[in-house]
Amino acid sequence: METPLENDTSGGSIGRIKGVEQGQSEQPKASDEAVTFMSSIDPAELQKCVFADSLVTVSEGGRHLGNFSVTVEFAHRVQQPCMLVHAQSQGAIDDSPCGTTVTAYITTDLEVLEEDYHEYVKLEGHGLDKRFHMVQRDGQMLINKVTTVGEEVTKESVSYPMSDLKGLITEGSNLLLMRLMALRTKIPEHMSFISINQDLNIICTTFGELGMKQLEVGAESVEAFGLERILHSVADSPTTWHCYFLSDGHLVRRVQLGSPTTMRLQQLPSKQDREFDKISLVWEEDMQMRSKFLDRKEELKADHASYLRQHPEIRTLISDFLQFLLLRKPDDVFQFAQEYFLPFASRHPPELILKASSV
Repeated sequence: METPLENDTSGGSIGRIKGVEQGQSEQPKASDEAVTFMSSIDPAELQKCVFADSLVTVSEGGRHLGNFSVTVEFAHRVQQPCMLVHAQSQGAIDDSPCGTTVTAYITTDLEVLEEDYHEYVKLEGHGLDKRFHMVQRDGQMLINKVTTVGEEVTKESVSYPMSDLKGLITEGSNLLLMRLMALRTKIPEHMSFISINQDLNIICTTFGELGMKQLEVGAESVEAFGLERILHSVADSPTTWHCYFLSDGHLVRRVQLGSPTTMRLQQLPSKQDREFDKISLVWEEDMQMRSKFLDRKEELKADHASYLRQHPEIRTLISDFLQFLLLRKPDDVFQFAQEYFLPFASRHPPELILKASSV
């Protein structure tokens, strides 16, 4: 979700600021059980979550429609250790390309530091695109939404005090949360969290157990632990997802109830890969790994330098932006950058929006 933008009258865009005042209406709250679960996560559990999943999206008839992947790794943001979650789905709806991308920085107790969310559907003759960005700043969660339909751009923004967001689960942190639940193979009762929907309102999200189920993965039959996730809505019907996991947290199947498509694991991870996921390596103390790291570092530096030589316009573009930035000295650098680079988007029309819960 996106950091707040001010009204923009350039390029045919429409600016709209959406404010939320304390006491305006009673917001949904996370249950004590959900908040306790988030605070009970052990670093050893997070270590077991650091791996990649890759599934295919298929129709009811078995036709391959696209791909879904999610990776979790350790990272640092503003000198703070955290988890980096990146998920991506690509496919087609009635032969129109579509996709969703999520990148989230999450603390070790699943508090969202920053998250980017992008959905698109490429329709013939026009484009439809939704982008969200959310970031913690000065005790607030700042959220920005930019919707592009053809040449028309609509902007909305909202901020919530962090004190109102205890138990917040986003599209990014949800993926990590479900891995942790699957590793425990047990979900406490009354697991009610909060989320923020595409209207930038706080809604309730609940999780429940589906129990164990035998599923086919390739030529093998495996036992998988099922989770049910429900996004509740006041205006619309709830959206329900069923997800099944192996005992080590790898995702086997994912489906939105009512959807004609299913995300499936095609091949079980090898035992070697699954064991490697659990090994904690201190590469700085391993001479061989350190040597490989330094070689790879030099290789990337040479590759990047070559690309910059082939595209001298990059340096000019960055130089112009920095000069303009230092002249204006805006308080919100992210907002300034978005507005500065927005005109460049017209050269490459953005792809367009998939449904909010497609990742």
